[in-house]
Amino acid sequence: MNNTYRIIDANINRMAEGIRVLEDHSRFISESKDINSQLRDLRHKSRKILKELDSDLISARESLSDQGLKISEGSNLDNKTTEKELILSNFKRIQEAVRSIEENLKVIGEYEKGKQFEQIRFEVYEIEKQYMSKLKFSLPEGIYGLTAEIYSNGRSNVEVVKEMIKAGIKIIQYREKEEDKSKKEMLAECLEIRKLTKANEVIFIVNDHLDITILCKADGIHLGQDDLSVQDIKKINGNLIIGISTHSPEQAEKAISDGADYIGVGPIFSTKTKKNVCDAVGLEYLDYIVKNTDIPFVAIGGIKERNIDQVVEKGAKCIALVTEIVGAEDIQGKIRKINYKLK
Repeated sequence: MNNTYRIIDANINRMAEGIRVLEDHSRFISESKDINSQLRDLRHKSRKILKELDSDLISARESLSDQGLKISEGSNLDNKTTEKELILSNFKRIQEAVRSIEENLKVIGEYEKGKQFEQIRFEVYEIEKQYMSKLKFSLPEGIYGLTAEIYSNGRSNVEVVKEMIKAGIKIIQYREKEEDKSKKEMLAECLEIRKLTKANEVIFIVNDHLDITILCKADGIHLGQDDLSVQDIKKINGNLIIGISTHSPEQAEKAISDGADYIGVGPIFSTKTKKNVCDAVGLEYLDYIVKNTDIPFVAIGGIKERNIDQVVEKGAKCIALVTEIVGAEDIQGKIRKINYKLK
């Protein structure tokens, strides 16, 4: 019986600690007052339910001799590299702790208290859903890498991606058309690129193909104006980062209202890397986005080392260069030169 109290005590502490991390995030970072209030109420409610068991729980505690301490010290599984990972891991921590409390309360004859924690568990699921919908995606500053094998001087997309990653690029989009490669070939490449990006903490986006995006477990998908809608994508997988190519203020406003995570702004200059591309929208559209929206965006289209200064001067922080990078004899060297200009 004493060990069951230890389990409950350990998990109520895990639960409260997880809630406190999320409370601090919702208060100081996301500034979500409603979420913060719900989390605080949950923490107080759980403590209140177990108040009459406090003395039994504390007396059963053996923190310093707990084998979990040594296991944790020798593990790096709790490493967090993104804000999203921080939020999700703490919600999972809370949910797992609550389930353990719920089940073990029944073992010591506290069935009604167990049912109360069952209700808390479902409340946590709902708060998680609300919180994740509020998290804003941010694009890494610097170069937005894209593949374009036809312009890569005989190198494969995988070879080019390796060079991009070595040079420090933090977001890469796979872009190939079905007339150039079969779906089977594209999936095989994306599976290999996903391994590389995952191992190096690089965001991986797939252009157009939702099936390949899901099968290779990419972070997100980038869509054109004639592709599936944001709502369609979210119905299938609500966790994907969704980018939309836009060419006018009207298209940008629609993408924002539809719930896109970021937009492509362009083509800034004339480009031939895409078939059936629209005319260049110029720096005026980029200027509009910078001054009138707060959605993350990537400037794209005909941008080269020679004209990137104009794009930076307008306020772009994330910039896509295609042939300038994939077609360079020394990809890493070219990226270093461009990064120098960006800084």
